[in-house]
Amino acid sequence: MNIHPSSIVSEKAKIDPTVKIGPFCIIGDNVEIKSGSSILSHAVIKGPTVIGKDNVIYQFSTIGEDTPDKKFKGENTKLIIGDNNIFREGVTVHRGTIQDAELTQIGDNNLFMAYAHIAHDCIVGNDNVFANNAAIAGHVIVGNSVTIGGLSTIHQFCILGDHSFVGMNTSISMDVPAFVKVAADPARVIGLNSIGMARNEIPEESINLLKKSYKVVYKRGLKLEAAIKKLEIMHSETDDSFLLTFINSIKESSRGILR
Repeated sequence: MNIHPSSIVSEKAKIDPTVKIGPFCIIGDNVEIKSGSSILSHAVIKGPTVIGKDNVIYQFSTIGEDTPDKKFKGENTKLIIGDNNIFREGVTVHRGTIQDAELTQIGDNNLFMAYAHIAHDCIVGNDNVFANNAAIAGHVIVGNSVTIGGLSTIHQFCILGDHSFVGMNTSISMDVPAFVKVAADPARVIGLNSIGMARNEIPEESINLLKKSYKVVYKRGLKLEAAIKKLEIMHSETDDSFLLTFINSIKESSRGILR
């Protein structure tokens, strides 16, 4: 095991022999770090936290810290992190609270740029990018292949659907449907994330169908219930899985969607 002598690692931590821990790190009780991960320097990791394989944590990041939520009274809540994530300088990730599922969870292949923040009880999927100083408040759900621009903030309990895009310096207080692009403060819808969809190799016919679906929801002046019915008819005719993702991201919203 490659642990710099200046670092402090709890005897109650479970560290795979292939993990590299650089100088001046603190690894607390009930932390598990799986194979191939690197903790570069000056990082603090508290438990209960499980960190998967091949993650990289840069200097001055704090992972698995207690939440500052005033309801938190030191309960034994968890943080679970998947594989191949990058946490750049100064990233902060808090564990969950007993008022929710007692869990904060991060999937695979995410990039968290400098000073990004993931609050308590958040669920973050796979292949997402958080630019510098992007911050999500407690109980936020971020889907897959989402980009959050620098200096953007997401209100508690919001949902960002798969392949959505948040522009720089955006303040979001309602849900963002899948594939939708938003920007400004307060946030407003500015179109579809067509570039992101193409980069993720979504078929052209599905992209064209989503463009038609977007117009049904955002351009025709329909009430949301009527728009959803039209989308469901379109899905019954096409059986397109990406259209179904768009429909479900609207129907499952509890805060209401940005529109």
